[in-house]
Amino acid sequence: MKLKIDNDILIEEFFENTHLLGIVAPIKNYQFIWNINQYLGFHFQVNHNLEIVLVKKSRSYIFSIYEYQIPGSSLTHYLYNNQHDGEYLLPEFKHLDFLWLTKGDDVGKAEIMALQQSIKGISAVQLVTEMTNEKIKHKQHLLF
Repeated sequence: MKLKIDNDILIEEFFENTHLLGIVAPIKNYQFIWNINQYLGFHFQVNHNLEIVLVKKSRSYIFSIYEYQIPGSSLTHYLYNNQHDGEYLLPEFKHLDFLWLTKGDDVGKAEIMALQQSIKGISAVQLVTEMTNEKIKHKQHLLF
């Protein structure tokens, strides 16, 4: 008997109670994380256990994920690099530098809008946009 993994179910479950923001900020990831932590009071740290490895043309591309768990809640924020060595985690969004995912507690529309405004307040940030699941072709690339 063969067991088959249903990627659609995995994707659906992963994205339950999530919000995804796309961010244009043409600076190095460590500079972006420093700004977020410094000015917005987050405490993002890289989580090497969550790195995403894409293999294309017999080469591996590693995409770092930074994580911050809100104390006393089940809400976790994740920051993905969308680009590594000319490859993209979400190739349909090549203009985006970072992806910000909230997962866990359901976050209301007002909270997401407030988060967007806070991120826009960082000088290196040029754009912050909420992304809908329907627009993302390569959702499986975000799974960890």
